[in-house]
Amino acid sequence: MLSVAKLIAQTKRALRRSDYAELRLDFLTPSQIPSCLNQARPYLSRCICTVRPKSEGGKFQGSEQERISILKLVAEYSPHLLDVEYNTLRRNKRLYQYLKKGRTNILVSWHDFASTPSEHTLRSMAKKMSIFSKNIKIVTTAKTIGDTLRVLNLYKGAKKENLIAFAMGDYGRMSRILCTRLGSPFTYVSLGKPVAPGQFSLDEMKSIFQLQK
Repeated sequence: MLSVAKLIAQTKRALRRSDYAELRLDFLTPSQIPSCLNQARPYLSRCICTVRPKSEGGKFQGSEQERISILKLVAEYSPHLLDVEYNTLRRNKRLYQYLKKGRTNILVSWHDFASTPSEHTLRSMAKKMSIFSKNIKIVTTAKTIGDTLRVLNLYKGAKKENLIAFAMGDYGRMSRILCTRLGSPFTYVSLGKPVAPGQFSLDEMKSIFQLQK
C-alpha cells in the first residue's frame, strides 16, 4: 500500500505534466483516506477519484459498507470526476441518489478483465450505464484486433465528449491512443511502469502526440 505523502507527491508530479490525474484512493488503507483528501483538496478539481474494490480489479481493503461511506465522503470534496463502478451503482440505489442530490460528477465505469463482449452487448451496457451518468468508461480485454475494433466502434453515434472506451492488453494497446482521436476526453497512462496491461507511460504518450502534430 502507498503512504499518503507518496500518493500526494505522485498526484502533484502528474498534474505538472498532465491536465488530469487519477487519484487511486483504494491504494490507501481506509483510515488514511480522510487525511489524503484534505491534503489533496487543492488538486481535486483536476482529479478522477477512484476507490476500486478487489472484485473490480482494485486494492480496497475494507468492507463494502466502508467503501460506500468513503465514496460519499469523496463526493463532498467535489472532485473533477468520481469513478464509481456500474455494478456498485446498480446495487446501491441509495448511493446513487446521494451522489445525484449532491450533484457529484460521476464517471460510471465497467471493466471486463477476461474478454471483449459482442458489440451489441457493449452498446447495451453503455445504454444501461448512461442512466447513471453522461460520463461513461468501458474497458475490456482484447485478444484480437477485432476485439479492439469492437470497443472503438462504440464511438460511432456516441456522445463522444463523455465516452472513454478502450481495450487492455497488447492487442488493445493502440486503442489507448486512438480513443482520444475518436472523442475520448482523456486516456489513462502511468508515471513509469504500467499499472494495467498495455498501458503507455506519460512520457511515451507525450512523445506519440508530438509525432502527430
